[in-house]
Amino acid sequence: MSEIKPSRAKRPTFTDQEALQFHSKGRPGKFQIMPTKPMATQRDLALAYSPGVAVPVKAIAEDPSRAYDYTIKGNLVAVITNGTAILGLGNLGALASKPVMEGKSILFKRFADVDSIDLEVGTEDVEEFINSVRFLGPTFGGINLEDIKAPECFIIEERLRELMDIPVFHDDQHGTAIIAAAGMINAIYLTGRDIKKTKLVCNGAGAAGIACLDLIKAMGFAPENVTLCDTKGVVYRGRVEGMNQWKSAHAVATDKRTLAEAVQGADIFFGLSAKGALTQDMVKTMAPDPIIFAMANPDPEITPEDAQAVRPDAIVATGRSDYPNQVNNVLGFPYIFRGALDVRASTINLEMKIAAVHALAQLAREDVPDDVARAYQGARPRFGREYLIPAPFDPRLISIVPSAVAQAAMESGVARHPIVDMGAYRAQLSARRDPVAGVMQGIMDRVKRSPKRVVFAEGEEEQVIRAAIAFVNQGLGSAILVGRVERINEVAERIGVELDDKLIEIHNARISHRNDVYAQMLYERLQRKGFLFRDCQRIINNDRNHYAASMVAAGDADAMVTGVTRNFSITLEEVSRVIDHKPGHRLIGVSLVLARGRPVILADTAITEMPEAQDLADIAIEAAGFARRLGYEPRVAMLAFSTFGHPPGDRTLRVKEAVRILDQRHVDFEYDGEMAADVALNKEMMSLYPFCRLTDTANVLIMPAFHAASIATKMLLELGGAMVIGPMLVGFDKSVQIVQLGGKDSDIVNMAALAAFNAEV
Repeated sequence: MSEIKPSRAKRPTFTDQEALQFHSKGRPGKFQIMPTKPMATQRDLALAYSPGVAVPVKAIAEDPSRAYDYTIKGNLVAVITNGTAILGLGNLGALASKPVMEGKSILFKRFADVDSIDLEVGTEDVEEFINSVRFLGPTFGGINLEDIKAPECFIIEERLRELMDIPVFHDDQHGTAIIAAAGMINAIYLTGRDIKKTKLVCNGAGAAGIACLDLIKAMGFAPENVTLCDTKGVVYRGRVEGMNQWKSAHAVATDKRTLAEAVQGADIFFGLSAKGALTQDMVKTMAPDPIIFAMANPDPEITPEDAQAVRPDAIVATGRSDYPNQVNNVLGFPYIFRGALDVRASTINLEMKIAAVHALAQLAREDVPDDVARAYQGARPRFGREYLIPAPFDPRLISIVPSAVAQAAMESGVARHPIVDMGAYRAQLSARRDPVAGVMQGIMDRVKRSPKRVVFAEGEEEQVIRAAIAFVNQGLGSAILVGRVERINEVAERIGVELDDKLIEIHNARISHRNDVYAQMLYERLQRKGFLFRDCQRIINNDRNHYAASMVAAGDADAMVTGVTRNFSITLEEVSRVIDHKPGHRLIGVSLVLARGRPVILADTAITEMPEAQDLADIAIEAAGFARRLGYEPRVAMLAFSTFGHPPGDRTLRVKEAVRILDQRHVDFEYDGEMAADVALNKEMMSLYPFCRLTDTANVLIMPAFHAASIATKMLLELGGAMVIGPMLVGFDKSVQIVQLGGKDSDIVNMAALAAFNAEV
């Protein structure tokens, strides 16, 4: 297993207009509230409200703990701020903080399936703020404080923890401290240090800095070996200027007065301050194998390149995603609250925070799963100097960190609902994992490490231009827009975006210097199908799909995406004139359905209208291969209206025969059929057929006909509760993806990423 270095990917960028559009298009904001119970009939309404609601009301009045059984309280966290310290923007007020707090809420949901509501409190008065929050205990299972300036944040959190019997957690303090401490103890381990003798300097005496020192001292750091610095220098005993009770708690007896003096001989530097605070000259004076956590955002106190230029033996972590060892709070707060909520903890105490630290540190030392490894193009990341902290999309986080936090809550006596079977709890946690972002993020991470040139055939369309810019800004590769230069620039100016000519090319098919080459290629393919050379010349001049497909066929681009302005079947016909099927493969359409926390692949959703038995077998093999490329071990269900012969019907004969063909071909994946969709997807129903070959519910569904597949996916998409990506084309010799007519910019970006992904597999 080789140790690799994560790439220095370009940091994602975007225009102000793109950011505003992201937050405003469709429903303004970033989330909505959806009912979890049916509301379709009068009886449903009677149960949900009057008179049925009176029953749980009385039950909760008799026993308040039943609120966790009959309401959302046990899975609901409030994200609360007064906007006095918004990200790196400062005090812009409560209302201006709302986009950030909404973002925090969706991170809770995305990573740990915790429901969250943001509350922006319009006061900077500490007592008013405390009184606004303290009476919300009956509503929420936990309180996440956010973006409140120091030292008020210390007072607010301390008082609310005393006044409330639910967890109160200021993430700016403790989240950063927990992730940093996890990385730090791994760095200490790698360099063979003794934590009790290790010397640490922390620059930054705000919320995060103070919390870091509180935590590491609780974990075994000797107080005399820890030095705190702020903008005025070393926090030493007897200092008066700029002091408060929280700084004073970490004052040390020393004659050092500046940061430069403090870091001389230090083993570890913790930076929670500002860009450039740590210089190369300072780094030179640190102890051998210095550990540098430069966590200022958006720019660290020193970059890894600058630190390692003068100290190649340095281990460096930052808060940025484009460097190794990112200290990212999303590794902590969702999972910490998950564990706290699940045992109905009365608080998040020191023991729970330390448990989270050790869980994260240990996870980084283990071999990573395929979900993480496939983002590194076959070279699996491995615990070491550039992999101290788990990747944010590691699927094991959801089961490992909450269970550690829950166990610590039980052992420390703050759990009011202990978990009896911890193994079953971890399994239940894994089932909560949201696959939507995980699937696409895994694909995009893979593409970022091997960026591609993707042709956007309909380059004059507004949503296509936006998608091309987003594709480039996310570091997925370079984009080629096919269209008239003046028209594309006119649309870009109208929508308020800029085209980076270094990463976005514009090709006008009519005047392209490759026009004759593409026309000759097309003529050689179509000359025996009634086309003259001038016909092919005219097609290349005037049709962007033929031109874009020719670019890919000739190797002038890696992949293409199209379909916004034309029907799928017409677009497919145009592309097929230029690009052949992959030898030995079948062209099919697959759709990835993400619903209720699980991904399912449907095929064929685009190409073969009424497949025969041999067709169905071929489709199953292609779909299983696609599932494997996405990182799933395929379990294929051959669907029909009947299940293993009941009810009987002639239409199932093709499906039964397809299974026999797969038997004869000795394929290397699980499959069975014919079976109805509910049997394929429901383990209890599948258990009624003990002879079924599938070891678990199916994750690849082979539809008996194109029309059934199309109807099913479109119903799922429109009825809500599911996300459908596709149809995606599988089986072309070159990488092509076709979006649905009128597709949104986000759909186009996803398809472009898939096209780039398929260009290398």
